[in-house]
Amino acid sequence: MGERRYDMDWIRVIVFDVLIFWHVGLFFVEWEGLVPWDLPLKNNVQVSWLLWPMLFVRQWRLPILFVISGIGTHFLLSSKSGGTFLRQRFIRLFIPLLVGTLVVVPPQVYLERLAHGTIDVSYFDYYPSNFDGTYPKGNFSWGHLWFLAYLLIMSVMALPLFLLLRNYGAPLFRTFKRMIERLPHALFLFTIPLIIIEITLEKRFPLTMALKDDWYAFNYYYICFFAGFFLANLGDPLWKAFVKIRYPSLIMGLLASVLVVYMLAKGQTPLWVQVLKPLNVWCWILAIFGFSSRYLNRKSKVLAYRNVAVYPFYILHFTITIFLGYQLRDLPLHYVLKMILMIIGTFGFSWLLYEYVIRRITLLRPLFGLKTNKVSVIKK
Repeated sequence: MGERRYDMDWIRVIVFDVLIFWHVGLFFVEWEGLVPWDLPLKNNVQVSWLLWPMLFVRQWRLPILFVISGIGTHFLLSSKSGGTFLRQRFIRLFIPLLVGTLVVVPPQVYLERLAHGTIDVSYFDYYPSNFDGTYPKGNFSWGHLWFLAYLLIMSVMALPLFLLLRNYGAPLFRTFKRMIERLPHALFLFTIPLIIIEITLEKRFPLTMALKDDWYAFNYYYICFFAGFFLANLGDPLWKAFVKIRYPSLIMGLLASVLVVYMLAKGQTPLWVQVLKPLNVWCWILAIFGFSSRYLNRKSKVLAYRNVAVYPFYILHFTITIFLGYQLRDLPLHYVLKMILMIIGTFGFSWLLYEYVIRRITLLRPLFGLKTNKVSVIKK
């Protein structure tokens, strides 16, 4: 079966940890109108310095998840028929999306409405109105679970192409293997479609996370998803190429981030910034993959546990974050203390619900994306 890719599992776990810090940061950051969407529920004191790390993380945190999803899709399809793949995607993505949309996300909208004073009723009295229209004008929303919806749609759309590449793409993959063995920097070719999408769609279609009119984000992430699938077909030469270019990618990413984040903080995105943004994203993806391949591709009991827990954590965490933020927002506490309480509380309550409820009740496991068998890992 080949060597297991523990490094990819580590990246997925760490990036979803970053997501929790990111969502807590949304409660405190002062965006100054620089992003198309902001958290409607905010702390009574917002912090301007948070703008810089939030803009930095915002560049690559979602693209890398779609690349990893594409890599995982390759390994799923390598041993399954198209029909089996779709059936498993439905179970692993649609069911948690449906359950999350009906159970996990509604309290987020309820607390937002309470905070804004548009309602003054109990949650049980509010819930029937959860189906009155779509968010933000209405209440029905998939919230932070939009990632599952996009990934499911991409999986269905890309399946014919992926099957074609699986069955007939060997000559193409051999050519690309030889290319990256001679010139690992050829991996930067994947920035070309990202740059085209950035230039042509980003300003016309601001991020909505609602699928409708989200042409820029959907196409950008679809390319990342496809890139992950394509690259995973290259096998051992790919992981060696990641390691070889990890330092150049890191250096270029650091330099590009300084320029990109500075210009974004000023609210300016001329053509050269639109070109540099995708290059910056890809530099960080390659750097993270390179260092992870070099140092994290090893078995760990912690990874074995967290690799299973990460999906329920993702589904649960944002509602817990919103609840804690709602309780803390107007308290006379320093914002740093509030941050610490929200981070510890989000991780802590997510773990309690996972460990003592979801993990142990067989009927709940598939509702939160868990399999009935033991931990699985990405394989080479």
